Order: sequence, then C-alpha cells, then structure tokens
Amino acid sequence: MARKQLFLLAYDIADDGRRNRVHREATDLGIALQYSVFLIPATVAEIDRFVVLIGGIIDQRADDIRVYPLPSRLEVWRRGRQSLPAGMALEMDGPLGDAVSRLVGNRELD
Repeated sequence: MARKQLFLLAYDIADDGRRNRVHREATDLGIALQYSVFLIPATVAEIDRFVVLIGGIIDQRADDIRVYPLPSRLEVWRRGRQSLPAGMALEMDGPLGDAVSRLVGNRELD
C-alpha cells in the first residue's frame, strides 16, 4: 500500500467559475488553510490524479496551480486566527498526524 504524505496546494485562478470548481475539488481531498491554500494528505498517485483533474479545469494561459510535497519533519510559524473552525478536530496518527496538527492546530506562537 502506498504511503500518504502531505502536500501543499496553492492556486491563483483568474476566473470565478474555474476557481470555484478547483476549490470544490480541493475541498474533497484536503483541508483549506486559506481560501486558495490547501493541505492535502495523499499518496503520490492520488496527487497525480488530482493534478490531471484540475488541469482539465484551469486555463493554462491565465491560471497558476502549484503542489509542493512537504517534509515529514515540518516546522510551522503562524499568527492570527485559527485555521480550523472552533470545535473541529482532526484524527490522524503518527508523523502525518503530527505534521497536520502543526499546520492546522489552534496553537499560536508565543
């Protein structure tokens, strides 16, 4: 079985309709950190399929989609409002769960 890892998806899409379609697809697979930035726990094959799917939605001349694999030992600095709605919790074990907690956790820097 292929191992899941974390990917960061960021996009800049010129058209509202295309942007909304990509947002819906990304929401099915990952967790929104910001409106156009998602954390996606997936296998490489799942990410490949996702990139092909959204490649069919976007206008390659006007839009920009980027997917970055994240390291398993991840440090995050953040400020401001929490990433997840109050009361929402994520349940993931092991290093993947630790990384997700650091990315979307409700703990702020001192």
